[in-house]
Amino acid sequence: MTIKSDKWIRKMAQEQGMIEPFVDSNVGKGEAVSFGLSSYGYDLRVGDEFKIFHNALMPVIDPKEIDADSFVDYKGDVCIIPPNSFALATSVEYFRIPENVLAVCVGKSTYARCGIITNVTPFEPGWEGHVTLEISNTTPLPAKIYANEGLCQVLFFESDEACEVSYRAKQGKYQNQRGITLPRI
Repeated sequence: MTIKSDKWIRKMAQEQGMIEPFVDSNVGKGEAVSFGLSSYGYDLRVGDEFKIFHNALMPVIDPKEIDADSFVDYKGDVCIIPPNSFALATSVEYFRIPENVLAVCVGKSTYARCGIITNVTPFEPGWEGHVTLEISNTTPLPAKIYANEGLCQVLFFESDEACEVSYRAKQGKYQNQRGITLPRI
């Protein structure tokens, strides 16, 4: 299994629609948190819709029974995540992962150096959709997230063979998701 380069990512995006919309270069240096194609990955953008967690209604977070009322819906160019809290968001880009590829989404150092962590998330072979992003503010201060700018980087690993059962074949619960998707069981 090898990590894929910018040449491969570009080809897959342009010829097979692996990333839409696709930004063919790394954009934003000095003006925005960078996004787009990089040497061995793709810096995805966070959209402008967020679900900000609040604990007024739930004494315990239960992934089997999370209530949509535990979140405040927000749309805007900048999202403020409260101290020691988190928000959900969605990627601007829509991904179509090939059957012989595993992608891993990791946080960008610009945010990590401010105590803002994006969950490491795998994109399984055959999965497609907008990425639901989990953004944690680990600091005792409110944290800003800039919509339509880079939030995390996707790394692509190609296997020498296709898996026996892809995410598409098993009809995974997050297949073809659009917008922010809460936990499903």
